[in-house]
Amino acid sequence: MSRDLPVVPRPAADRPDLLRPTRRSTPSVSIGGVLVGAAHPIVVQSMTNTDTADAVGTAAQVAHLARGGSQIVRITVNHEAAAAAVPEIVQRVADEGLQVPIVGDFHYNGHKLLAAFPEAAAALAKYRINPGNVGTKRRDENFQTIVKIANDNAKPVRIGVNWGSLDQDLLTLLMEENAKAPQPASARAVTMEAIVRSALQSAELAESTGMPHDRILLSAKTSNVRDLIDVYRELGSRCDYPLHLGLTEAGMGMKGIVATTAALANLLNEGIGDTIRVSLTPEPGADRALEVEVAQQILQSLGLRAFAPQVTSCPGCGRTTSVFFQEMAQEIQNYLKAQMPSWRERHPGVESMEVAVMGCVVNGPGESKHANLGISLPGTFEEPVAPVFQDGALLTTLRGERIVAEFTEILERYVEGHYPSR
Repeated sequence: MSRDLPVVPRPAADRPDLLRPTRRSTPSVSIGGVLVGAAHPIVVQSMTNTDTADAVGTAAQVAHLARGGSQIVRITVNHEAAAAAVPEIVQRVADEGLQVPIVGDFHYNGHKLLAAFPEAAAALAKYRINPGNVGTKRRDENFQTIVKIANDNAKPVRIGVNWGSLDQDLLTLLMEENAKAPQPASARAVTMEAIVRSALQSAELAESTGMPHDRILLSAKTSNVRDLIDVYRELGSRCDYPLHLGLTEAGMGMKGIVATTAALANLLNEGIGDTIRVSLTPEPGADRALEVEVAQQILQSLGLRAFAPQVTSCPGCGRTTSVFFQEMAQEIQNYLKAQMPSWRERHPGVESMEVAVMGCVVNGPGESKHANLGISLPGTFEEPVAPVFQDGALLTTLRGERIVAEFTEILERYVEGHYPSR
């Protein structure tokens, strides 16, 4: 014998009912006014793929990424023309009314470019240094030059180790030591240790050069999901620096999205990670801001942050031979996305709203009751009516040709009535 359980509607504000992972204790690092680490919300960032020497085009893409939700944007600074363009890029973005911090990505010649272009060094919000790509014979000296310039400009640094450009001298040393051990570890284990140790030793060198502890972030990226998880678990257990997460060279389309989600979700759910990037290979002509949207969805799906109202919709089955509910779910999702820029400005908290668009009576009413607003469409051979539920209670029943239009009107009234106006 069964009984109906009471429906507990989802709260319209942030989800206090969700169990949140306990974050690692880290210092708070300010990157151009964006706070990373400590108890601050996990920060989404991205990177341009324009020629940085093209100041107009690069500034336009930075602005596009920022408007898409990227809180920090990184640009390549790889030659003199790129370095010379940095101040103009930063100014153009500011002239758009955007306060997004712009980070310089340096490899091989960063010590020379930052010294030769002090205006660029002053304009950037942070410097990313790859310890495997700062030279060979004068590696430490070049690294320290960048750190000193960062100190002179009061800029934080991200020490970003990448297994594709790992310090080969360190790796060789650890491999040789391992070969002499009574019980040698696997080559994979030694490589993972080399990645972690490169980050930690570089951070130690930065601090001994004068960099404050609370101006250092670390990353240790691989392109293999299992390796990334293991590296960050180890790195997180051996330091308290804020960590930037990302699966490097994640790939294109579904492969890149699924692999990145699998890696980052595991770590974030363990409280590891303070800022993230989704390194997707864009399809030709595709929107670069997709990587921002994926990063936001990972965080929102884990209940760590809210960026936009979420639409729950069923996959469809033999009961829903009509595509009407699929089309409606898509229309509702597109409508919410289109409305968010103005809603976000006028109604704080609306990003946490949840909407359900269901295709038949099997799970439709139940899912609809668990959303802030839900509609259960009729399946095949079902009565042609669509009950609408608001915060767990039946609000109205829609019929006829204007179901979509009437439901969006209900959405508008709900937003106006349930989220504060400013």
